[in-house]
Parts: sequence; structure tokens; C-alpha cells
Amino acid sequence: MEYDMLKDLSHSTMLTVEHKDTAAVYGSGSLEVFATPAMIAMMEKTCLECVNDKIGKGNTTVGISVNIKHLKASPIGATIRCEAKLIEVDRRRLVFEVKCLEGETVVGEGLHERFIVDSQKFMSKF
Repeated sequence: MEYDMLKDLSHSTMLTVEHKDTAAVYGSGSLEVFATPAMIAMMEKTCLECVNDKIGKGNTTVGISVNIKHLKASPIGATIRCEAKLIEVDRRRLVFEVKCLEGETVVGEGLHERFIVDSQKFMSKF
């Protein structure tokens, strides 16, 4: 299957920061603010959703690289919008530009790479 037609796809998701999303719960810090691992998970999920229904039945994507900066703390109750744009397609490798915003303020940004795999074949390795 040819995947070049996916380039420039975009997708966004929303999240309201809850206690379960904090650095204190994740163990990545001691404060009750949006955890970096929670932000990265949101970014990965947004990228997955961006292409998942367009890559063929039985396929999915797996994350292979993140290069993210967490720029601003967000408290419990903050509304975070994640935006992902597919900027590069190299056969089955996909590169996304991602950012999380609180209102108009960028709280995190960077690049995320995913790889298209056949779900059954991938899981048969284990």
C-alpha cells in the first residue's frame, strides 16, 4: 500500500487535566501539574488517531521516537488541546509535528515518529 497520500493530515484532541494526569501520580515529579509522560501519551494518541482509519484494515502504528519539549506547567483543571500534523511519509515511517496548547499558550511541542505495522504479524513475535 502507498502511504504518501497521508501527508499533511492533521488531527486534534482535548483533555482536561485531572489528578491522574499529574507528575505526582506518574512519579515523574512531586507537583500536581500536567505530567510530561501524560503529555507525551496524549501526543502519541493524537498521532495514532490521525492516521489509524486510513492505513488499511489490520494495520496500526507504533511509536518509535519522541523528541518533545515540555515548556509550561498546567494545573489540574486546565484544558489542553493537542494538535498533530503528519509532515513526512517515508514508506511506513511517519513523522508528526505535535504541540499541546493551553488556550493559545504552547505548553509542549516537538516531533513524534510512528511506524505502520500489520497488527497480527507484529503481535505474533511475542
